[in-house]
Amino acid sequence: MSATTPDTIGTSQHTDAGARARARARSLIRGRTADPAWVRPALLSLLAATALLYLVNLAASGWANGFYSAAVQAGTKSWKAFFFGSFDSSNFITVDKSPASLWPMEISARVFGLSSWSVLAPQALEGVASVALLYLAVRRRFTPAAGLLAGAVLALTPVAALMFRFNNPDAMLTLLLVGSAYALTRALEHASWRWLLLVGALIGFGFLAKMLQSLLVVPGFTLVYLLAAPTTMWKRIGHVLSAGVAMVAAAGWWVAIVELWPAASRPYIGGSQDNSILNLIFGYNGFGRLTGNETGSVIGGRTVGGGGGQGGMWGATGITRLFGSEMGTQISWLLPGALFLFAVMLWVTRRGGRTDGKRAAVLIWGSWLIVSGLMLSFAKGIIHPYYTVALAPAIGALVGIGVAWGWQHRDDLIARLSLAATIAMTAVWAYVLLDRTPNWQPWLRFAVVIGGIAVAIAIAMGPALWLGNRHAGRLVLAVAIVMALAAPAAYAVQTASTAHSGSLPSAGPAGSVGMGGLGGGRGFPGGQGGPGAGGFQGGGAPPTGGTQGFGAPPTGTGTGQLPTFGGGTTRGGPGGLGGLLDSSTPSKALVAALKKNASSYRWVAAVVGANSAAGVQLGSDEPVMAIGGFNGTDPTPTLAQFKAYVAAGTVHYFLSGGSGRGGGAGIGGSASSSAITTWVEAHFTAKTVGGVTLYDLTTATASTSSSSAASVA
Repeated sequence: MSATTPDTIGTSQHTDAGARARARARSLIRGRTADPAWVRPALLSLLAATALLYLVNLAASGWANGFYSAAVQAGTKSWKAFFFGSFDSSNFITVDKSPASLWPMEISARVFGLSSWSVLAPQALEGVASVALLYLAVRRRFTPAAGLLAGAVLALTPVAALMFRFNNPDAMLTLLLVGSAYALTRALEHASWRWLLLVGALIGFGFLAKMLQSLLVVPGFTLVYLLAAPTTMWKRIGHVLSAGVAMVAAAGWWVAIVELWPAASRPYIGGSQDNSILNLIFGYNGFGRLTGNETGSVIGGRTVGGGGGQGGMWGATGITRLFGSEMGTQISWLLPGALFLFAVMLWVTRRGGRTDGKRAAVLIWGSWLIVSGLMLSFAKGIIHPYYTVALAPAIGALVGIGVAWGWQHRDDLIARLSLAATIAMTAVWAYVLLDRTPNWQPWLRFAVVIGGIAVAIAIAMGPALWLGNRHAGRLVLAVAIVMALAAPAAYAVQTASTAHSGSLPSAGPAGSVGMGGLGGGRGFPGGQGGPGAGGFQGGGAPPTGGTQGFGAPPTGTGTGQLPTFGGGTTRGGPGGLGGLLDSSTPSKALVAALKKNASSYRWVAAVVGANSAAGVQLGSDEPVMAIGGFNGTDPTPTLAQFKAYVAAGTVHYFLSGGSGRGGGAGIGGSASSSAITTWVEAHFTAKTVGGVTLYDLTTATASTSSSSAASVA
């Protein structure tokens, strides 16, 4: 027996460790041993390109949606604000959503410091993660090529390029829904109740990002599992019920805490009319979105015609809504093809057994697309075009699955004709959408429609042209994919290269989106004008003086007309209080006034409307009371409560010209903000600082002090 010296042992261990490290590196690059060599490099390239698209020049949008950025700021200063999703660090009122989407941004800002990049980078990374999860979910039942194409479609959808570079809740919602679809795909393989519990948990956590919208996938997912899981019916039912419990638990813990927490020691629930999270869930953010009966909404109870349907001021409803001027260029580029391929794949898999995995996967994505698409099409309440980002993963999956199947079976006439029809209809529809902005890259629509139809003919005539030539066939496929993705990719790149701000961002060049009642350029779909005279029009970087929203909404150029909302300055420089759907950057003089003795006050200022308050809060880095919440219509504080705050010396200034509506015909809600404004103007002296009218609430007249004291008593 030979002896092994210590030096030899050390060398052997070092060699083994090095070999293992090299093996792990090769595995990372190479991927699964059963995969072709190109698969893992292609996936890594897709994810790198997605990260590049979503991360480059990310800070150009400044605070993006100032409303949520102000809440992120609050969450970095107060753990209580972090938990509740408070708008301000003094915890007067919450944002009008549950706070899960804010948490990654707030953690990022706590770690890296508050900046536009630390706020927006988590959203971009959520987009990259969504593409990766979609790839994994699709390739689980189909080919790597299907997963790669699905991921590419998602990454290049214009509204995805918008929302994964923005700080609205939709990025988090989309990631969690893709994760739930992946978990369901795994659950269906062996009727795994553990994976199904994860499905429920992810959807439940999605509820904490955007409430009831996360539940739109539940009916389809439930039916797919009950139909296709490889176990007995009673076990399938038990598994589904268990997943329902997990879903309720994942969302309900936060809801229960907020509902049971004494109202006097927590912030007011923004968006509700009775300081109840349940009212917010089922009212403003719930059934009101479907019926249009949203007390306290920006607009309510009014209808508009046009576009083949009737609906609220947020656009005409109907089966064609997703293809219309409001939403078409945001999401519908590949929607006709996805719907067609969904029908084809259902026909192809019709003879499979109950547990057929491929049909189940098709049903997962198809049910997601159909149910969510119908809700967005017929909802009469506040439905913004960017909500359609939740459809992008389902469209990507169906396109990836269908195209990969068609190419895999290209020697079959039906498969070849289906693939050709998909390419042709996609090219023609891209021409229609591009023609809505005829002055933007006019050559592109002709190139896409001519190239698309030509390659569709080449696919249909496969046996005569390329079916026996592998290299020619690959070229045809590559051209087909380029023609299908060229138009949405161009819109996505244009979107990513443009600064966006405000509450209503839109993808694509100016003029590509229209919305009944809302005209305007970037942030105000409609393509005519922008936020106020001299406002920021279309693409390019925001003017010097602030990257936030600037100015009040326009009076409207669509079918209906949006009333003018309050004061505010236009996007041209600092100053002013912004508008209802946008915030502004305060002047240095105003910031200096607010920061003077700021530690002596709970709120350095009070402003009607959260967007008006957001710019002031972000600019001063001090808490600002948003009277009436987002719309200025929440019944908080009442006049008596505000008088009590003033008497207690907790609020320093009142800033006039806020953007909230107060009460007003047609929208319901509270008019207390109007009463507060009237009382302040009648009893305090106005002065102008940095273009803003403010009232020092600590210099009350004797009569005002007496009335405030009486209110406190």
